[in-house]
Amino acid sequence: MSKQDLSFMQRALTLAERGRGRTSPNPMVGAVIVRDGHIIGEGYHQKVGGPHAEPNAIRAAGTRTRGSTMYVTLEPCSHHGRTPPCADAIIEAGISRVIVAMTDPDKRVTGAGIDRMREADIAVGVGLLETETRHLNRSYIHHRLTGEPFTLLKMAQTLDGRIATKTGHSQWITGEEARRHGHQLRSEADAVLVGIGTVLADNPQLTVRHVEGRQPRRIILDSGARTPISSHVLNGEAPTTICVTDAAPQDRIKSLLDAGAEMLVLPTDSDNHIDLNALKRELGAQQILALMIEGGSQIATAFLKARAVEQITCFIAPLIMGAGLEVVGNLDTTDVSQAIRLHKTKIEQLGNDFLLTGQPIYAPPITTSPHHHITTY
Repeated sequence: MSKQDLSFMQRALTLAERGRGRTSPNPMVGAVIVRDGHIIGEGYHQKVGGPHAEPNAIRAAGTRTRGSTMYVTLEPCSHHGRTPPCADAIIEAGISRVIVAMTDPDKRVTGAGIDRMREADIAVGVGLLETETRHLNRSYIHHRLTGEPFTLLKMAQTLDGRIATKTGHSQWITGEEARRHGHQLRSEADAVLVGIGTVLADNPQLTVRHVEGRQPRRIILDSGARTPISSHVLNGEAPTTICVTDAAPQDRIKSLLDAGAEMLVLPTDSDNHIDLNALKRELGAQQILALMIEGGSQIATAFLKARAVEQITCFIAPLIMGAGLEVVGNLDTTDVSQAIRLHKTKIEQLGNDFLLTGQPIYAPPITTSPHHHITTY
């Protein structure tokens, strides 16, 4: 591949990112059509249900596509869905060369689009900027490979690891720029999740504000259906799912249904709490690709103990609070080697705060103490 190929694929990747937060459960895809070294058409998948990147680029190029090269960030589809097969559109447009960043991770269709184009005597290359494309569509890829949502744990803490004072006061630990970035992350998620403890203590809205974007589904872990009918999460501004167990009172379930909530009954784990892995499987079946955890210490601890987190995003304020509520509770670690470590870390500054992101690496399983209980969800 040449430097020119790299430049055009980078442009396709930039276009793909314009669809962030609007394409799920589809991936973000960008396409660029080049002839004689010049871009003659480009497009991206703008929103779910709309045309894919390839036909948008072909339409922009008009009648000049014959003999051209297309750069596209994901293997063109070969099946009929909401839109016709993109591989067929490329063949019909007379495009003679296609450079694909990565094959479709869905094992049911992977390679089919490439095979169809090659059968039509189109020269196809694969793998240019694949790493960058995989990062862009990590939620889509994770869902296709596991059937579960890519789960991001968002935390905000002081320098000494506190999320609230000992009296429970927490507004605001981080500054305006960090909070705005948090809303941006929320707008890119398919669903945001908190526990009943957060609902009762803070009465959060869990909606996107301060930035433009869609409203994610609100998910409340509430084993006993204790969510108050007057809660902001039932204000109708976004869909809300309340997760309960079989032990939840039927009259409370009916009241929440009447208030507009959707109810999801889930099995319990060995501690008689909602089984978080069962929750993730159910959300994946509902086409939730990106899940953001925004609960407090108890929820963060529970998801980390269940090894149910794929990425951690931690806002760190330059404050020292002393005594207060810790960001993560007991993980039953008795040795440093048992700690959860982050890799592929990145640090950036947001105003006076810092944002640390990374992927957790879990140590070998730890035997859970029979006396450890989490009681807020």
